[in-house]
Amino acid sequence: MEFESVIGLEVHAQLKTKTKIFCSCSTAFGSPPNTHTCPVCLGMPGVLPVLNKKVVDYTIRMALATNCEIERESRFARKNYFYPDLPKGYQISQYELPIARFGHIDIEVGDETKRIGITRIHMEEDAGKLTHDPDRPVSRVDFNRTGVPLMEIVSEPDIRTPEEAGAYLRKLRSIVRYIGVSDGNMEEGSFRCDANVSIMPKGSETFGTRAELKNLNSFKHVEKAIYYEIERQKEIIGDGGEVVQETRLWDPVKNVTTSMRSKEEAHDYRYFPDPDLLPLVVENEWIDAVKAELPELPDEKKDRFIKAFGLPSYDAEVLTSSRELADYFEDCLKVFPNAKPVSNWVMGSLLGLLNTEGKTIEDSPISAHDLGHLLKLIDEDVISGKIAKTVFDEMAKTGKPPKKIVEEKGLVQVTDVSAIEAVVAKVLERSPKEIEEYKGGKTKVLGFFVGQVMKETKGKANPKIVNEILRDKLG
Repeated sequence: MEFESVIGLEVHAQLKTKTKIFCSCSTAFGSPPNTHTCPVCLGMPGVLPVLNKKVVDYTIRMALATNCEIERESRFARKNYFYPDLPKGYQISQYELPIARFGHIDIEVGDETKRIGITRIHMEEDAGKLTHDPDRPVSRVDFNRTGVPLMEIVSEPDIRTPEEAGAYLRKLRSIVRYIGVSDGNMEEGSFRCDANVSIMPKGSETFGTRAELKNLNSFKHVEKAIYYEIERQKEIIGDGGEVVQETRLWDPVKNVTTSMRSKEEAHDYRYFPDPDLLPLVVENEWIDAVKAELPELPDEKKDRFIKAFGLPSYDAEVLTSSRELADYFEDCLKVFPNAKPVSNWVMGSLLGLLNTEGKTIEDSPISAHDLGHLLKLIDEDVISGKIAKTVFDEMAKTGKPPKKIVEEKGLVQVTDVSAIEAVVAKVLERSPKEIEEYKGGKTKVLGFFVGQVMKETKGKANPKIVNEILRDKLG
């Protein structure tokens, strides 16, 4: 029997507010344990939560960016469960009346574009963090994260492959970073994902029993965990068994999922409206004000790069994958307004360098201004493309501007025709055999001559002039 997988993702994005969702404690990451707490986020008797307006602004911004319908009235609810990192014994979230519903984003996998529905977006508070002593049976709790604002984005079960799941997550992360509501840092836990995975016979419309996957802290882990889970469920059914609804943990060392607990249903949490918080009413004026502040979104920027700069779709997709990379590209164009060469160097040499060094575009050792000037030097025939790679490497090491490196190392391109002719004559004089081969129809030998001339001039001769002189001399 052939199966197809059904995947839905629940993404929690930590919002980039300075203070928590219901109190004025700092949300700064990495502070000493339990230093950013107060009676409100610790759930002391008699305290009252006060909603942070910026949290609502940011959630509306995300709802607009993902084509959601924004509810004019939404409610906060108490999600009741006991765990040591939850000081109140309940989490304030939204349940029956979330702030946004019925959105979508488009993803690209291979050459195909697919629309993934978004069921809902809602606001909630984060729980604390438990750390477990590896040497003793002791656990410690840090409540700094308690009350940090989260935005949960729940997809429709429209995703069918691990690759689609990865593309969807990358697109969401790109959007939250573009609109400035979250830093999207998976390693620090500010962009977290749970995956619901099931399989069903191909062509069926009845979903199978799903397993929820947790501990997915990178795009690669998400794809690997989903792939493993699909194969695990196929094997169970193939052996005549039944998939159990449960929560499973991904083990990135062993590359397997392991059972954590049976999966709770919504009624297990005994949701009820929070009596300390009034219904949230969002007027049209509020939505319009947030909409007016929205920046250009990834899809809009990609379309503009294709139309305005004549870039291929692939180039535009890569360059707009992050707002910072897109800004770098456009800053480079201000110095050297020729889009395709800039795209080639950014996507090739620059991103290759950053990947090798484990850096992001924000940490680039070469500024957009300097890269633009390097390309100008090539365009003006001051240096050759080959020499430019040497200059690029030196720029990365020293941070010096390209013109200074060229001057210090004497790398200016030789364009003097008579000087190049002298070198060509020398090369031809010692290559009678190759000349005969060329005249006998082996035109590829021209590359040998060009290489010899470039070797003699230490790569400084203008390749275009070298080719012209050689063709003229060889007939």
